[in-house]
Amino acid sequence: MMQQIYPVGSHSYAYELNKDFHFAAAHYIPHEDAGKCQQVHGHTYFANITIVGDELDHTGFLVNFKIIKDLIHKRFDHAALNNDQAFSDYVADQFPSTEVVARTIYEIVQQYLDSQSNCPVCLQVFLRETPTSYCIYRPKRKDRI
Repeated sequence: MMQQIYPVGSHSYAYELNKDFHFAAAHYIPHEDAGKCQQVHGHTYFANITIVGDELDHTGFLVNFKIIKDLIHKRFDHAALNNDQAFSDYVADQFPSTEVVARTIYEIVQQYLDSQSNCPVCLQVFLRETPTSYCIYRPKRKDRI
C-alpha cells in the first residue's frame, strides 16, 4: 500500500492512531442518474481510519490495529455491498456510494469504540474508491472535540 498522510482536522486528544487497509468489493448505484454506476462493478477500496483518545487500554493500546481492520475487512472484502444490511436499493442516503460506505465504516468502528473503557473516538474515515476519487467522512461532534 502506498504510504500517504491523510488530512485530519485539529483536535486536542493526546493520541491519534491511523489504520490503513484495503478491501475489494462490488456495488451498483440503483438510480438512473448514476450513469454507468448503475451496473454492477467492483473497486479495490483503500481506507484510512483515524481514531483519537486520551487514555490507553489495559494492553497499552489506544485500540488494537487488527480489530479495526477486521471490523471492516471481514464484513466487506469480496462482498457485494448492495447485499449488506447497511445499504438499501430504495433509500438514496443508503445506496452504497463512496460517501455512504465511508459513513457506514465510521458507524461500525464507532459502535465498537463505544464499548471500550478508555473511550476512543473515530475522528474520520478516508475512503479511496479509485486512484483519482475519494471521500472523507467526519461526523459532526461538537461535544467531543
